[in-house]
Amino acid sequence: MIEIQEVTKRYDRRTYALKGITASLRERVTTVIGRNGAGKTTLIRILSTQLFPTTGTATIEGLDILKETKKVREIISSIPQESQLIGILSPLEQMQLYLMARGFTASQAREESKQALDELELYDYRNAPSDTLSGGMKRKVFVAMALAAKAPVIFLDEPTTGLDPLSRIEVWSAIKRLSSKIILTTHYMEEAQELSNEVVVIDQGNIITHGAIGNLLSSFGGKMRAEKMDGEEYDIKIANVAIKYIEKERVDEFIAKGYDIKRINLDDIFLSKGVLLES
Repeated sequence: MIEIQEVTKRYDRRTYALKGITASLRERVTTVIGRNGAGKTTLIRILSTQLFPTTGTATIEGLDILKETKKVREIISSIPQESQLIGILSPLEQMQLYLMARGFTASQAREESKQALDELELYDYRNAPSDTLSGGMKRKVFVAMALAAKAPVIFLDEPTTGLDPLSRIEVWSAIKRLSSKIILTTHYMEEAQELSNEVVVIDQGNIITHGAIGNLLSSFGGKMRAEKMDGEEYDIKIANVAIKYIEKERVDEFIAKGYDIKRINLDDIFLSKGVLLES
């Protein structure tokens, strides 16, 4: 379990990346979602001991990130968004170096690396130069590193940003094979729904909602979303798009009025809070 206690991060007198965040992350897979600049990466960097908070602290499996930093680092594995493979090294070589840096012996690192690569269907590429791999396969190598490390807690910062749809699905499949507690960030709603047990929604350094996806969506009471350019009936209007939340019994009525009907999803959590995400 991860307990976050009044964590703030200030970069100067006026710029707050996080504004007193408090939360208990109890589920196996928690996704932190929000648009670019919301504070997602800052939170992950603080929890993974890469960045000090300005105030507040957090505990991971009972260990304080400030007072017991070394012990925390022994039980976590963190894959930052900006991570890059060394092009001339193979996936097997990259993983061996990573595991040996974590304290594995050379023979242990080799065996664990081969096993993880095999499990994520990368074994046939174990000796290929990393710069010959696709974007999705490169990200899967990082997931394989986390798998091989056997860390109880894994942090993944925007693991599929910039990938094509097929590569994203490949990475999702790899993440689903992990048995550790996972904290990941994304601004893709589909990704959060596909992978998460719970979500934390951040905007402008604040948590605006937190909970199991089903519980968050149940607040709409089984309604549907109706959308129309320049529609006259709306609960929310974004640019020229009118959005109206309607009972299922009114679907035919709004179709006749020219509205498109969509099922409620995590996008609607943001829309209802006045926050719009990148697609």
